[in-house]
Amino acid sequence: MEERTMPLIGDPAPAFTAQTTHGEMNFPDDYEGKWVILFSHPADFTPVCTTEFMTFASMAEDFKDRNCELIGLSIDSNYSHIAWVRTIEEKIEYKDMKGVKITFPIIADLKMDVANKFGMLQPGASDTHAVRATFIIDPEGIVRCILYYPLSNGRNMNEVMRALVAMQTSDEHGIATPANWEPGDEVIVPPPPTDSDAAERVAGAGDDYRCLDWFLCLKKLDL
Repeated sequence: MEERTMPLIGDPAPAFTAQTTHGEMNFPDDYEGKWVILFSHPADFTPVCTTEFMTFASMAEDFKDRNCELIGLSIDSNYSHIAWVRTIEEKIEYKDMKGVKITFPIIADLKMDVANKFGMLQPGASDTHAVRATFIIDPEGIVRCILYYPLSNGRNMNEVMRALVAMQTSDEHGIATPANWEPGDEVIVPPPPTDSDAAERVAGAGDDYRCLDWFLCLKKLDL
């Protein structure tokens, strides 16, 4: 049986050279110093994928404002990609989105080279179509987040953005984010490593932070 692998959180993202709708891509060199969201879709000219691409495209500038670039991929040819994005721009209207231009590159991966490197093919779903995999990769080329959806269900792009912002906030401020965190919510102060630090942490709670217990203290950030 063929061994199938995929990068894990904390691993360097696999390097590759591929043809895209924007020309040849050398990854990760072409994206040095930037966050990247690399996402796969099962096929061009499919309904769920079309709604996903329109939604991602409508948010592309918001991602750029976060120093983050989008890269799409499917096991289709460049010609298919080009025809599909032109159809989206010229004919498709969805949720008040019309005339949407896909401004990010789409990888042509007919030989499945990139899809196999990233574990985007899952035999239980399909041997010829990539599932809806999403990799968030940091400016050092390290995989920081992995999200997988089945072929039948579209992703929540607001959650992709939320995850990106949460990781950037954690990196910048040395904090963690609680469940359902949104920018402006309280963040979690890292737990104290020793018993004496725990007592000091609780005793020092006040204007700067509050403690629900010694291991769970929260504070506001000025973002």
